[in-house]
Amino acid sequence: MSTAVVADARITARPDGRGGTALPVLAGGGPIALRRTRGGGAARVTVIGAMAGPLGGDRLALRIDVRPGAALHVGSAAATISLPGPGGRPARWDLDFTVAEDAELHWLPEPVVAATGSRLLTRTRITLAAGARLHYREEQVLGRHHDLARGAPPGRLTSRLTVRQAGRPILDQQTDLGPGAPAWDGPASLGGHRAAGHLLTVGHPAPPLPPPGHDAALLTLPGTDATLLTALAPDALRLRRLLTP
Repeated sequence: MSTAVVADARITARPDGRGGTALPVLAGGGPIALRRTRGGGAARVTVIGAMAGPLGGDRLALRIDVRPGAALHVGSAAATISLPGPGGRPARWDLDFTVAEDAELHWLPEPVVAATGSRLLTRTRITLAAGARLHYREEQVLGRHHDLARGAPPGRLTSRLTVRQAGRPILDQQTDLGPGAPAWDGPASLGGHRAAGHLLTVGHPAPPLPPPGHDAALLTLPGTDATLLTALAPDALRLRRLLTP
């Protein structure tokens, strides 16, 4: 009998008519628990893992809809740990975000960590209307500290990010890191690092480029006021410093 978990969580944000943002839909599912926190006019939501995972075979999804004029900040209480499951099947984590005109979304979770023997497939689709604003951070860490300390290999993370602005694509990229991925640890990929990530900004000033000596690049995307800061680092702490404006 399969022990895989299938869960779908949803967040809808809209103006509350008093200068703030209401959350008419805040629905967790399975291991995805959602908690509202207070702070300013923007609505703030923390994603909390209600159980271990994702485990191999799990299929998890989070859909966020930010309506015109609303502002939403989403973070997480802890890192997401990808763990192996029965049969060696990959887990799936699907994110689908829609941000309307004059709306704003900040997606700033803690890192995704690939434990030994795990495989996680992440698919993120972001649809932005003209005038929508976005901060999107994604951080990937290969291996837990105690995995690396005992010489065990990390898990594998495959992530695809697709962004459309005002009906046209401005970014479509895929990363594939960890054992089994082609040349994942070579000089053209991680180059010995164990943490990788990026910060996507739309409708905001571009983040500063980290000082010389760091493996980071700032790209201007074909959309309006859209930039992508990509960085590599030896660990999660140093990666976060590079991706914090």
